[in-house]
Amino acid sequence: MADQAKWYVVHTYSGYENMVAASIEKAVKNLHLQDQIFAVNVPMETVTEIKDNKRKEVERKVFPGYVLVKMIMNDECWHVVRNTRGVTGFVGPGSKPVALTEDEVMALGVDKHEIVVEYAVGDNVRITDGPLDGFIGLVEEIDIPKNRVKVIVSMFGRETPVELELAQVEPMDD
Repeated sequence: MADQAKWYVVHTYSGYENMVAASIEKAVKNLHLQDQIFAVNVPMETVTEIKDNKRKEVERKVFPGYVLVKMIMNDECWHVVRNTRGVTGFVGPGSKPVALTEDEVMALGVDKHEIVVEYAVGDNVRITDGPLDGFIGLVEEIDIPKNRVKVIVSMFGRETPVELELAQVEPMDD
């Protein structure tokens, strides 16, 4: 069922985002909709503000007036979310909510996908995707938060650093 769930954007009164998120989560619990509404998120970012020569870390809403909800769109869930106090509607034409694409969700950093890396710096790996498919290289650097790996590949007798996504390489069978 969770595979069918998509992220939807809910428009709220400005300043009511956290209250709306809490109300939706409470309704999900009370109505036993955990198998249809999976997550409610108010995207936040940490910003450093400097006032009076003092640095201060502040949490700020990325999209004021909006809440993201991961749910299976059906009449019951639509009704629960739409009739939550502080919600003005779903984002989409008319009363038809439009789901975010996977790329949009990944760009927002809302839906975290756990990445398991089976290789380490210094390991030999095989490139499995892209123009260098089939090449073998040596892992020089791994950046999990950015989903990047730097591999040194020997091309035309030269050592060439190549930056790839983590999933584009696999460990070599020794």
